[in-house]
Amino acid sequence: MKEEIRKIQTLLDDIQRKSEMKHGESFKESFDLFELPEIVESIVDYLQPLLLPYEAGIYWYLFRHSIIKNGNEYIRVSTRGLGNVKQVLTSSSGQSESLSYGAVQKALNGLITKGAIKKVGDTNRDGTLYKLVLPEEIEICQKRIAEVKITEQPFVDPHKELDYYNIIENRLRIFERDNYKCYYCDMQLTRFSATIDHIQPVSQGGDNSYDNLVTSCLQCNSRRGAKPVMKAILDGEKNRE
Repeated sequence: MKEEIRKIQTLLDDIQRKSEMKHGESFKESFDLFELPEIVESIVDYLQPLLLPYEAGIYWYLFRHSIIKNGNEYIRVSTRGLGNVKQVLTSSSGQSESLSYGAVQKALNGLITKGAIKKVGDTNRDGTLYKLVLPEEIEICQKRIAEVKITEQPFVDPHKELDYYNIIENRLRIFERDNYKCYYCDMQLTRFSATIDHIQPVSQGGDNSYDNLVTSCLQCNSRRGAKPVMKAILDGEKNRE
C-alpha cells in the first residue's frame, strides 16, 4: 500500500513539474526587459521587508542569475555553491566571506516557507532546481499589496484615467485589484500570463473603464468571446473541476 501511495505521489509531482515548466515557457515568451524596474520595485516594496537578511541576499542572487540573466524563472543551485559564492553576501559576523551550509539551508527553507521560491526538481550533482516566485504570486505579499492599496492615494493623470485597457500602468491596477486571479476560474496568474477582459464587450457598447474590466486567464478570455459574464463564470468553474 505504501509503495502504491509513493508511486502516485511521484506521478503527481511529475505532473506538477511539467505544469510548472510549461508555465515557465509562457513566462519566458512574455518577459519584457522594460518591465524589470516595476518587478524590482514590487520586490523591494512587498517582499524584501518580509525576508530575513540571508533570505533577501539569496533571493536577489537567484533573481540576478535567472530572470535578469535569461528571462527565466528557473535556476539550479546547490546549498554549498550558494555558501561559497562571495557575490551573494558575507557572514553576519564579518569574519568570513562565505556562508555556512546551515545558514544557507535555513535561508532556503525560509524562502520556501514564505513562498518566495519553490523546489520544482530533483537534486543532482549540480544542485536543486528552484522556481523564483514574484510578489504577485506570493500569498504574504498579496496581503501586503492589498493593505498598501487601501491606504495609498494614487496619482491621477486625467489623460490616462479613462483607459484601463491600453495603458500598461492602468492594466496593472486591474491585475492588482483582482489579486492576479482569473475572474472566471480563479486561476492564480502573473503579469505575464494575465489578460484583460471586458465585462460588457466593446462590440456591445462596453468601454475601457476601471469597472468594465476584469483579470482573466488566456483560456477563459478566448473561450468567452461575447458570452454573458455569468455563463463565462459557470464555464470557468466547470473547467476548474
